[in-house]
Amino acid sequence: MTATVPASSGGMLRAVRVAAPEAPPELVEVPVREPGPGAVRITVEACGVCHSDLLIAAGLLPGTTFPVTPGHEIAGRIDALGDGVTDWRIGDRVAVGWYGGSCGRCDACRTGDGIHCDRLQVPGAAYPGGYADSVVVPAVALAAVPDELTAAEAAPLACAGVTVFNALRRSAARPGDTVAVLGLGGLGHLGVQFARAMGFRTVAIARGQEKGPLAHQLGAEHYIDSTAVDVARALLDLGGAKVVLATITNAAAMSAAIDGLGRRGELVIVGASPDPLTVGPLDLLNGDRRVYAHSSGTAVDTQDTLRFATRSGVRAWIEEVPLEDTAAAVARMADGRARFRMVVTTGR
Repeated sequence: MTATVPASSGGMLRAVRVAAPEAPPELVEVPVREPGPGAVRITVEACGVCHSDLLIAAGLLPGTTFPVTPGHEIAGRIDALGDGVTDWRIGDRVAVGWYGGSCGRCDACRTGDGIHCDRLQVPGAAYPGGYADSVVVPAVALAAVPDELTAAEAAPLACAGVTVFNALRRSAARPGDTVAVLGLGGLGHLGVQFARAMGFRTVAIARGQEKGPLAHQLGAEHYIDSTAVDVARALLDLGGAKVVLATITNAAAMSAAIDGLGRRGELVIVGASPDPLTVGPLDLLNGDRRVYAHSSGTAVDTQDTLRFATRSGVRAWIEEVPLEDTAAAVARMADGRARFRMVVTTGR
C-alpha cells in the first residue's frame, strides 16, 4: 500500500480497496458519493478492523462484488443528507456496525429483528465500507455517539461491543449470577468488562497463567487457566456458570465448557468456528442446559451499547493507525497480534 494519495479533495476521496478475493488492500482515490433518498454521507473519523472483514475481502459473504472497500466499525460525523432524512442533522456524531441497513418489510424487520433480514446490508459488502474518508449509508443504520466517547473509542463498540453486550443482556444471567467469558481477545476483553459492569460474578477463561493479571485488570473476579486445569471442573467448583460466553474460534474449547454450566445454564456463542461442537443429548438434559449463538444487533442495539459503555466506563483497548497503514493493521489483526482492536483513523 502506498501513502501518496492525499486526503479527499476536489470531488475525490481516499479509500482502501481490495481488487479481488485475497488481493492485498490498496489505498486509491475514488469519486465522492452523494447520498440517495433515505441515506446519509458520513465523514469517517475512525473505523475498527474486525476479523469479519477478512471474510468480506475473501469474497465469502454472499452478494459481495469486487472491488470492495471493507470496514463496518464506523464512527464519524454526518456531512450530507439524502432526500427524506428528517431525524438526523449535518454534524451529528454517528456510528455504524455490521447492521448497515435492512429492507424494513420482511417479517424479521417488522418484528424488530432486522439483523436477520434476508436482505441485510453489511458495510463493505453491500456498499463501500469505512476504510475511507467518507461513506454513504442508509439512515436506518445510524446510532448516535455520546459526546463522552471519541470516534476511535466508539468504532469497535459498533460491532465487537454490541455483539457481546447484546449477548449478555439477552442471556439467562441476572446480576449476581456467575458468567464466564471464554477467551480474552478482541471480543473477550470487552465481554469481561461488560459482564462486570452488568453486575455478574465474572470469570475469565484463557490459556496461560500470564493472562491472569490481565483478566483481573479487566474486571474478572476469577481466572481459569485452561492449560492447567479442567475448565468444566473449575466452573463447577465455583457453583456452575449461568452463562459461558464463548468469544473464541475453537469449537473444542467451547464444547469442553458445557459441562461447567449450572442448572439451566447457557453456552452463548459469539465466536465463529467452522468446526462442529461435540455435545451429547445427556450433556444438555443434565440441568436443562442450552447451547445457542448470538449475532450482533441493530442500530438501536448499538446505540444502547454506546450509552451503557459511556456510563459504565467500558472501553475497547485499541491501537490506532492512519488510513494509509490499513494493510498493516489488517495483518496485525489477522495474526492475532492486536491488543485488542485495531482502529484506522483518517485525521478528519
